[in-house]
Amino acid sequence: MRAMLVVNPKATATTERQRDILARALGSDLKVDLAQTTHRGHAIEYARQAREEGFDVVVVLGGDGTINEVVNGLLGSGPFEGYSPDTPALAVVPGGSTNVFARALEMARDPVVATSELLDALRANRSRQIGLGRVDDRWFTFTAGLGIDADAVRRVEKARAKGRRATPSLYTRCTASALLSMNRRHGPLTLELPGEEPEPGLFMGIAANTSPWTYFRSKPIVLTRDVTFDTGLDLVALNRMGLVGTLWSASGMLTEDGIRGRRARVYRNLPQFRLVSESPIHLQVDGDYIGEVEAADFVSVPHALRVIA
Repeated sequence: MRAMLVVNPKATATTERQRDILARALGSDLKVDLAQTTHRGHAIEYARQAREEGFDVVVVLGGDGTINEVVNGLLGSGPFEGYSPDTPALAVVPGGSTNVFARALEMARDPVVATSELLDALRANRSRQIGLGRVDDRWFTFTAGLGIDADAVRRVEKARAKGRRATPSLYTRCTASALLSMNRRHGPLTLELPGEEPEPGLFMGIAANTSPWTYFRSKPIVLTRDVTFDTGLDLVALNRMGLVGTLWSASGMLTEDGIRGRRARVYRNLPQFRLVSESPIHLQVDGDYIGEVEAADFVSVPHALRVIA
């Protein structure tokens, strides 16, 4: 079996020692090609190469952003024609700051323990097919959003470019800054669902493909409770953005029930939907800032990818 090991050496919790341990461990069972990223989008290029050259599995040591790039390289940006057994399987070892996708697969948080779990799964030929989300031509594994969450991600990335570490406190400050700077009087988004009347006046829209949505240190942050890799997408939108009420709604995300309150609009198990903005609005995918868009089409794609877990 041939494996490509994609490593992001700049990921928050990735070290040379972890890379070497993982490479040696995989090398005892697999023929391993090591690929280290040097720039944004590099993991997409590596994963595309792995697909074209017939690799059996792509193993990622890095954070959620690196995993997202690998998924996009494996599946491509063109029309999706269904799961193909010729597409390399995906395996992950957590090496980022939050590791939402690895946790959703119930991988251990410790990279050494996760490596042992991965080897056990490979030797037992244990895998599963999971559903993914897609926004326009970009795949996502656990979330994509328009509005305040994307603006917060943008601010975090800007701070990290200046040398700041990706800590929970940095995310908290950037989220607060995004909330305080936004226009809370008028929601620019309109939700379009097939066969239904458009719903205007929304301030943000966050799609979830699994739960928890993210973590604050070890605390799960639950956007919606029942969404999994085997369901459609859940969508959360807010139709009012008063500061106190918004904080009250968001406080439900610290519980198992997820976001709460009358201002929160929750749509469950959606196969597809469209969000249209009156003006350019920020978009994030799996915690990476993509840019500004004026409309975004979201689709749930069942059984899109095989993962080793």
